Amino acid sequence: MSALSRKESLASAEALRRGWCPSTLKPMETGDGWLVRLHPPGARLTPMQLRQIAALAGEHGNGLIEISARANLQIRGVKPERHPALVERLLAERLVDEHDGDGPQRLTLVSPLAGFNEAVLLGLDPSISSTRFSARRHAPPENDGRGLVDAFALAEQIEGQARAIPGLPAKLCVIVDDGGPQALDGFACDIRLVGIGAGRVALGLADRLWRGPIPGDDAAAAVETILDRFAKLRSAAPDRVRRLRDLLPEALAGLTALPDITAPMRRPPPRRAGLFKLAEKRFAALIGLPFGRCDAAALDKLGAGTEASLADIRLSPWRGLAFRNLDRREAVNLLALAGDLGLITRDDDPRLSVQACAGSPACSRAEAPTMADAAVLADAAAGLLAQGVTLHVSGCVKACAHPAAADLTLVGRRGEYDVVLGGTTRDKPLATLDLSALLTRLQPGQEIHARLTEAARSTGPRG
Repeated sequence: MSALSRKESLASAEALRRGWCPSTLKPMETGDGWLVRLHPPGARLTPMQLRQIAALAGEHGNGLIEISARANLQIRGVKPERHPALVERLLAERLVDEHDGDGPQRLTLVSPLAGFNEAVLLGLDPSISSTRFSARRHAPPENDGRGLVDAFALAEQIEGQARAIPGLPAKLCVIVDDGGPQALDGFACDIRLVGIGAGRVALGLADRLWRGPIPGDDAAAAVETILDRFAKLRSAAPDRVRRLRDLLPEALAGLTALPDITAPMRRPPPRRAGLFKLAEKRFAALIGLPFGRCDAAALDKLGAGTEASLADIRLSPWRGLAFRNLDRREAVNLLALAGDLGLITRDDDPRLSVQACAGSPACSRAEAPTMADAAVLADAAAGLLAQGVTLHVSGCVKACAHPAAADLTLVGRRGEYDVVLGGTTRDKPLATLDLSALLTRLQPGQEIHARLTEAARSTGPRG
């Protein structure tokens, strides 16, 4: 079911609770109230809609808003008694587009700058103030900056077809990468589509098996076949088979009859924040939320700052917002405003390389204040992060912010952290340290610093 009519949206909260929009109607209980996840229609917003969501977060929640690594928007701290009124407003304003099944509400992940012919990052000169930007170009990526397929159109086709397939797990992910400079290689997924030529894509299954090439016009049908076959396999063993990676090699290979191909070459790490020059003298401003979170007042100011523009806002998997289709002056002013609000406006900001969950006291499961500690750690480890070291600060073993391995994974344990090098939250820790001891061990000349430096040297830069 897509967006409901205004009449339907005014139905009683109890009637809505029976099945429509489960991620919005069935929020997750946390330490600071309920977390309500939103899926805006088409995964896009206008400045006015951004302001509406900010107002609702302040009125019905604790005023904190998050963007996840799957580019989902979340309102935190919603009081149970305020939840029905929040749902009614979200529906009435058409700020959500969700179905009534158990499958993924938003299956696909797309670069926020897909759909433009050109996306070249213009750098910020560190010697000038936050309100003045230079036109110094970063070194261009290996390709010519052009997307090779219409990623957003393909993603919408896949979304529409997937809603008719029962039995898909809620966390299933299909990445649609247009082959342009904003590579999505750093994100794990079940199915990966990558543009490899004009109108042609390669198809990867669980990042282990590659098939194709196929015309872009046929890609959605190929994905639909794979998802349908996977859902049927999963129905026989739902507890054992949750994602494509859980399938045995022969079962994975049987999902499609497309021929084998070599995996596409990984592209340089993408630029995740800053001023981007688009086609036809238009610009984009990519703004990161520190560790994926900010207050509603900040988002309201960003929306107000672009309300008179033609801005098209996309949620970014780098835990931020992409304000597209601006003129240069609008984009520069918006980035200056975001910098003044404490948000991320530079691609070399160390906070972009740190994954952190809500932590305590916001999460009842967390055993450490990860958000506050992540800010301190990002500053202390800035040199390591600049070399490509990845850091994950998790309040518990659940690893909500980053289930994959990181060069340095910290797991909250009674106010301290289990320290895992090159692994996940469930791997054996090297030590358990408090924040002070951890900061000391991250300094040059210390063992953890040396091992992380060696890890960065051996793997090279990553996205």
